[in-house]
Amino acid sequence: MNTPTIKRVNVTLPTETLRLLDRVAQKGDRSGFVDRAVRFYVEETGRANLKKQLRRGAVAHAKRDLSIAEEWFPLEEEVWQKSPNA
Repeated sequence: MNTPTIKRVNVTLPTETLRLLDRVAQKGDRSGFVDRAVRFYVEETGRANLKKQLRRGAVAHAKRDLSIAEEWFPLEEEVWQKSPNA
């Protein structure tokens, strides 16, 4: 059986954050809740960053991509017209 390595750490939280944690975490599951919350936050932040990068890339390359699409459109139109499903 492959057991995850667990390490004890001390974390300092504001009192209000601790109250909130105690309201939402099941009794005795603070560590599990914090683990899931941190993993969720990191995944969501990663997704948000990826979306931003993709959006910036799309905007930065929009003119180039449009130019390529316009350049290839006549050829694609010709092939489509000749296809048996057209």
